[in-house]
Amino acid sequence: MAAEMHVLHTPSTAAQLPSDWSWKRLDAVCQGVFDCPHSTPVLSEDGPYLARSQDVRSGVFRTDEAARVSEATYNERIARAEPRHGDLLYSREGTYFGIAAEVPAGVRVCLGQRMVLIRPSPSAVSFRFLRYWLNSPVMALHTGGHRDGSVAERLNLPTIRALPVAVPPLPEQRAIAHILGTLDDKIELNRRMNETLETMARALFKSWFVDFDPVRAKAEGRDPGLPKPIADLFPDRFEDSELGEIPAGWGVGAVESLCESITSGGTPARMNSFFWSDGTIPWFKTGELLDGPLIESEEHITEAAVAGSSCKLWPAGTILFALYASPTVGRLGVLTRPGTSNQAAAGLIAKPEVGVPFLRRLLLEARVRLQTIAVGAAQQNINQGVLKSHRAVIPNADVAGTYSRSVSSLDEQQGALSKQAHTLAALRDALLPKLISGELRVRDAERMVDAAS
Repeated sequence: MAAEMHVLHTPSTAAQLPSDWSWKRLDAVCQGVFDCPHSTPVLSEDGPYLARSQDVRSGVFRTDEAARVSEATYNERIARAEPRHGDLLYSREGTYFGIAAEVPAGVRVCLGQRMVLIRPSPSAVSFRFLRYWLNSPVMALHTGGHRDGSVAERLNLPTIRALPVAVPPLPEQRAIAHILGTLDDKIELNRRMNETLETMARALFKSWFVDFDPVRAKAEGRDPGLPKPIADLFPDRFEDSELGEIPAGWGVGAVESLCESITSGGTPARMNSFFWSDGTIPWFKTGELLDGPLIESEEHITEAAVAGSSCKLWPAGTILFALYASPTVGRLGVLTRPGTSNQAAAGLIAKPEVGVPFLRRLLLEARVRLQTIAVGAAQQNINQGVLKSHRAVIPNADVAGTYSRSVSSLDEQQGALSKQAHTLAALRDALLPKLISGELRVRDAERMVDAAS
């Protein structure tokens, strides 16, 4: 009976391991696998972090998105084990089940519902290698076939403890983790750099078009701190409007007035292979809109699909705006090459004198109000008419255009960093299954990474 309980099922899709590798059960290479408390924690504004399945969906625990709990709740939820650096947070249930993320160094975090804590044994397995193994395509297929049979996608604790692990010698584990980690670190660095660039551009937008700092400074007789040609573009007084006090000479108008066109996407008939087979035109879904440059889509359509369906082929620089499919309402992205989308998004082409940077950040500022309208709708969406007619403070074209030109270099840097991150992610995803199975050895992978760098 005990032997049956510790049986090892190797993945059916796994390649033959190198002679110096071996198969082990997860619980054989770990000091413990700890379940979460089966209760819903009360959240707080401050305190330690709470790890939920959505917080590890990328394979990294994102503290910028995670909720927090009080000290008392934290202490209750770490009774079985207190997560520490070197442990893995593992999602066992829900949309993002079967994903592992490291506990970041210096971060206090407890388990939310649907989570498990894995504590690897350092003498048996590198925690970083184990994370890559658990997130590998081989294990995604394996865990998908070992759900507990309920309606929700879920792995029970005995199944998790019995998960198979391909175990190379420790030095090779560390080398594999280092190669993949180098790529991940560069991708993460690019993401943070993009966040910084976006913060700079949005701070300038807020100063000029939300707080009206240059106008306020001139009205109070202060130096607005701008080059004179730019400072001269701003008035020195305010006037009343339907949206409250705004700079004199500016107006309140519809989003549509800033665009050459606003049109919806469409979905070509799936049954028509001419629309999809060997397509080269990126076709985006709202889940792919993450507020930044759109580098590559999950699906592509053909030129025949554009000619024979409701799809619109938009030029580079078109802003895609999610109209519905909660919770994506209000998300947007900017095409970096000609492309299109499904009908859940609209494509906005900014007037040249206004510029894409200004229109994009105006839409980001308007998002909360538009999402409020969506929540009040029966199906939590907004239509194209609501977007077109949305009222906002509209500066004169000289000011809007100056803003767009001022931050265009920041947007170009974001695009370049995003493209580089996409290339590195593609290389990582190609290397991961080969390295993790022993099909590709470390030296060959190192040469490929050096060439890409």
